[in-house]
Amino acid sequence: MSQSPVLELTTAPCSPDLFELVASLAADFATRAAIHDRNGSFPFENFQALHQAQLLSLTIPQEFGGQDVSYKTICRVIEKIASGDASTALVLTMHYLQHSNAARTRRWHPAVYERLCRESVTGIALLNAARVEPELGTPARGGLPATIAQQTENGWLVTGHKQYTTGSPILSYFVVWARTDEKEPRVGSFLVPRDLPGVKIEETWDHLGMRATGSHDLILENVLIPQEYALDIHPVKAVLVPDPLKLASGSLWLSALYQGVATAARDWLVEYLNKRSPTNLGTSLATLPNFQTAIGEIEALLYANQRLIYSLADDIDQGEYDTKVALQAQTVKYLATNNAIRAVEIGLKLIGNPGLSKKNPLERHYRDVLCSRIHTPQDDVVCLSLGKSALKTKT
Repeated sequence: MSQSPVLELTTAPCSPDLFELVASLAADFATRAAIHDRNGSFPFENFQALHQAQLLSLTIPQEFGGQDVSYKTICRVIEKIASGDASTALVLTMHYLQHSNAARTRRWHPAVYERLCRESVTGIALLNAARVEPELGTPARGGLPATIAQQTENGWLVTGHKQYTTGSPILSYFVVWARTDEKEPRVGSFLVPRDLPGVKIEETWDHLGMRATGSHDLILENVLIPQEYALDIHPVKAVLVPDPLKLASGSLWLSALYQGVATAARDWLVEYLNKRSPTNLGTSLATLPNFQTAIGEIEALLYANQRLIYSLADDIDQGEYDTKVALQAQTVKYLATNNAIRAVEIGLKLIGNPGLSKKNPLERHYRDVLCSRIHTPQDDVVCLSLGKSALKTKT
């Protein structure tokens, strides 16, 4: 495949000790995941541990103290953390994505970007996008935001209401999608620190899955930010060429996350079947052919995911990709997330009531893995894009 020079990557190798550390953290996070899920509480202690392990800086450039590791490494870290606590992994993934996207586009004011990077290396300074709105819904479906940015002599005044702001209890910065109030409006992102007057979090998150992500509503009331915190403002009608790897990273890393959830479900199920020995059977359920066949189907689904996710991650790391890499990553997301859902569903069907009992983690894994259907791009959008590509049509 031909490589575009625009997409060139330079990433650092990682130590094998990194994955041992990540596995240890995931095991620790798993001991509290059910409690945070039940209470809808935010796992602040997990992020303290991630900071101490220097795992918050993996997608930050080395020139600013980060590690800038490979795509394959990020996938492995996200997958393993998700096997311990999916909510923690989702907040971490969003943080990784924002830094990765900022590093690739470099559209931010240089001093602002460097300061934010160094804050994220030395402390717990997480960031995430705030895009979805009550009236508009997801911006991936089109439309302009109702959130308004008004330019003044002292900076920008930002007012609006955002939903599903993942990680809001711990975020230091919100990357807010808004439009200007000009006669010919411009649209783009504005960096909003959480400690400014007018920033408010409404605790609205009460979800079926990913309950510990703190994805609450963000309310902004005339929040004054510096002029240089306008990140990528452009005319509404401007045609911007998207960065293929910027689009690819979100799909690929979310695929790894839900692979981690499904793997955790598989691991619990295998242990349960080996331990469960009904008196009328006289041996474990793991010895029965129908259970073995079902586990085999789960293994096939997870193996397919592993090959899809990591072969594409390898291609990206080796520079062996082309301009269709974004659509390829979206295809991986479509296949991997549906496989992950199917894998957990097989487990639930296999063991019946114990799988839906709150004392067992399988029902939590199922609720979490269903959230994979929500993330952009959703299944219908991916299939539509694939169909257009195959039919060579733009309409």
